[in-house]
Amino acid sequence: MKKIFAVLGIVILILIGAAYFIGDYFVTFALERGEDGSPPKAVANIADPNLTAPAEPNFAKEVWKIKSADNLELYAEYFSPTEKNHDWAILVHGYGRDGRFAYDYAEEYLNRGWNVLIPDLRAAGHSEGKFLTMGYFESQDIQLWAKKILEHDSDAKIILHGVSMGAATVLMASALDIDNLSAVVADCGYTSAYDMFTAQLEVIFGLPEYPIMPAVDVVSKMKTGVAISEAAPIKAVPNSKVPTLFIHGTTDKLVPYAMMEKLFDASNAPVKEKFTVEDAGHADAKNKNPQLYFEKVFGFLNKF
Repeated sequence: MKKIFAVLGIVILILIGAAYFIGDYFVTFALERGEDGSPPKAVANIADPNLTAPAEPNFAKEVWKIKSADNLELYAEYFSPTEKNHDWAILVHGYGRDGRFAYDYAEEYLNRGWNVLIPDLRAAGHSEGKFLTMGYFESQDIQLWAKKILEHDSDAKIILHGVSMGAATVLMASALDIDNLSAVVADCGYTSAYDMFTAQLEVIFGLPEYPIMPAVDVVSKMKTGVAISEAAPIKAVPNSKVPTLFIHGTTDKLVPYAMMEKLFDASNAPVKEKFTVEDAGHADAKNKNPQLYFEKVFGFLNKF
């Protein structure tokens, strides 16, 4: 009997070790920043690695820095419009990108007279951090950026506009207490990082959810401080405090259109609208028809 228990103990230890190894591999692959500051290796499989950042807006710029709750130095660029006003947009970039990839959105806001703040999310660009948390801690960082804006302009009226992981971030931020937050625009956000990575696990590696994703969930909690399943806008939007515009393309293969429908249905935002872009892939809604895209965005924002 003792031998049986000993063998069972060894088998259990082997299984636990294998689970940790698998979880650790995928956390490193999908969430860990390279030592040279490069994005996680999964970006090459999930996003277009050849995409280049748009040109920087030709407006006055300042560099802003803050400390996160876990003492990371976070970086952002503040662009000011020609005429002073109190309209502010925080533009939030997507997975594996940095703030530069929001420059084209910033250009439109600035041309319309808005102040624009573009953070590099944690573990991206000039901001410190080793791991992405797929919007969980990032949303709390956005809360701090909004506070920084109010220190600069106490009358600021703030909106959040995010794309992809940025959309997930602003949706989670919409449930937090953020003073002077007027509205949120969420372009192609996922219901949860767990669901999104589960789908990509099959696409990239041809592997099933079990037992890999539960292992990833446990290891991500150990290494980043938050389980991947906790990066879940679907759990946040029932507590949304501000008007929200949901945007999604019908041919999005990374974050299926059905995720937007689920988020919209779950949202308890005081006002909510959705803008569907036919034949648009992931993060491609603006590119399909920029004029219509910004007409919809500012038509929504101007109400609030």
